[in-house]
Amino acid sequence: YDEWGEGNKYDKDMVDWNYTGPKETSEVFVKYQKNKDIKIYDAGCGTGLVGVELKKHGFSNFYGADLSQKLLDLVPKDLYQKLEKVDLNKEINEKDNYFDAVTCVGTFTFGHVKPPALDEFIRITNNKGLICFTINEGIYEEYGFDKKIEELKKNKRWNIKEFFKSDYIKSKDVNAWLCLAEVIKWLK
Repeated sequence: YDEWGEGNKYDKDMVDWNYTGPKETSEVFVKYQKNKDIKIYDAGCGTGLVGVELKKHGFSNFYGADLSQKLLDLVPKDLYQKLEKVDLNKEINEKDNYFDAVTCVGTFTFGHVKPPALDEFIRITNNKGLICFTINEGIYEEYGFDKKIEELKKNKRWNIKEFFKSDYIKSKDVNAWLCLAEVIKWLK
C-alpha cells in the first residue's frame, strides 16, 4: 500500500476501477445515523475516501487509522481530527465506548484484517453505536467472517440492521458484503 500511495496512484486506481465501497457504505450509514456531531472511527481509512463521502452528508468528526503511513499522508488536510498508523489486527489504542460509530471499508480483504477486529470495534463503540463495514466476498467464509458475525449476533453483542452484497469494485467484478450493525452493551 505504501507503493500504491506513490503519486497518489491508489486514489486514481479507485476512480478508474469504479470503486463504490465508500459511497455505498456512506449511503447506508446515513440512513441510520441522523446526528451529524457523532465521533466516527474510520478503521483502515486509507486516503480518507469514506471521510470525504460522509462529509458530503454533513459529518465531520472523524478519527482515521490505517497501517500505511503513505496513504495516511494523502488524506486531505483538516478532514480528520486525528490520523494514526494502526495495525487493526492488534488491540486498538482507544478507550472503551469512546466512539459513536466505526466505519471499515475495503479493509476486510485478502491478507489484511481478520475477524477478531470486529470485537475491538464493538469495544471502542458505545451502546447503540453503529458499525458499518465491507467484507470482500472471497474471504467471507475462508477467513471465518460468516461465523464471527453469527457469533456476535448470537451473543447479543450487536443487532444487524443491513446485510447485502454490494457492487464494490464493479469493473473488476469484485463484490463485497456490506453490513451495518448496532452495538448492544449491557451497561453496568
